[in-house]
Amino acid sequence: MTVLLDANDANDLAEAVRLLRAGELVAVPTETVYGLAADARQPDAVRAIFAAKNRPADHPLIVHLGDAAQLAEWAVQIPPAAFRLIERFWPGPLTLVLHKAPWVDPVVTGGHATVALRMPAHPALLALLKGSGLAVAAPSANPHKRLSPTSAAHVMAAMAGKLAAVLDGGDCSFGIESTILDLTGELPCVLRTGPVTASAIAEHLGCPVATPSQHAVAVPGNMPEHYQPRTPVRLKSAREIAQEAAFPVARILLSLDPDQVSSPSALTRVMPRAKPDYARQLYRALHEADLLQVREIWVETPPATEEWADVIDRLQRASAGAR
Repeated sequence: MTVLLDANDANDLAEAVRLLRAGELVAVPTETVYGLAADARQPDAVRAIFAAKNRPADHPLIVHLGDAAQLAEWAVQIPPAAFRLIERFWPGPLTLVLHKAPWVDPVVTGGHATVALRMPAHPALLALLKGSGLAVAAPSANPHKRLSPTSAAHVMAAMAGKLAAVLDGGDCSFGIESTILDLTGELPCVLRTGPVTASAIAEHLGCPVATPSQHAVAVPGNMPEHYQPRTPVRLKSAREIAQEAAFPVARILLSLDPDQVSSPSALTRVMPRAKPDYARQLYRALHEADLLQVREIWVETPPATEEWADVIDRLQRASAGAR
């Protein structure tokens, strides 16, 4: 049975720590999405994450730290750029890929020579990590390739019975997974877009940042089909929506403009025009649309700007393979 714990209750927070130390899985809130956490120093506990999610074993995990001083426990050959970025963006939604320390178990890194590290900004999770000294491996708390959870209810609906507890810390404030930045090469390289943009990183470091549209580096969320509800998702331009809105297809539309839909067969949810608000609501809107048992979920394509790159990336993966 999966127990629901209150992140604002000191006793429940202590129970979450006890469970993690006992090798159990606990879903924890972060500012991005809820993570399925295990003590990163216990390989068997980390293996349980892969089993619970049905996640491929070669897909590395992000280790969440409570203090930047823990960096040296997990990584070696740390470049000066890492410390400059930590000073500016930690705690927050920026994951750094570094050369792993020799002792780090391959189960955490998917067998790779690098390790992904970040310090989350959610106050409850930070309190748990700082107070316990734990570091937790924590991918999103959902079945592999499915929608990421941004509330405890999302986790319970998808994962109840596969983990010991869910620590309820409210809705996630960002709602989009962290930026993943590789610092092991000649130039910093964005491997997954997120709330911290390449431009912001480049401006802070004073050097170019690579942003390949495709790469072969194994990182969380780097599969063509990912972040998917059970209902097929289709990305549509405003023009396509205007042309096809009258078609008698049972669907829901996530729209930036409520006036563009004329068909009574289409349910419409108006999404925020401000990107941070849109990102915060995106997965919740897809979760809710998935419950309506419509034939399709249409999503109006957001603006093609760097600010929206992480949202577009998630929507492209959510709609991949839809027919």
